[in-house]
Amino acid sequence: MWIVAIAWMYVAIMMAMAEATNPQGTILGAIITLLFYGVAPVALVMYVLSTPARRKARQAAEQAASAQADAGSLPASDPVAPERKEP
Repeated sequence: MWIVAIAWMYVAIMMAMAEATNPQGTILGAIITLLFYGVAPVALVMYVLSTPARRKARQAAEQAASAQADAGSLPASDPVAPERKEP
């Protein structure tokens, strides 16, 4: 996954350099090329592809929190019946 992202960023950087060094190109065009052809697509793809890892981490954190909360909790019911007053 990382090798594809690195390769795509290399291609985007080369495109931006070609835009900047072209006699009719501009630095602003190179920056826009780098952002729209490089950074934005790579960020989106990496976010989507890391969804399963984020889900696993969230579930593990929830399980750890529930295990920690259950370890120190009191019993659900009181073993001694409350004292009843006579009317």
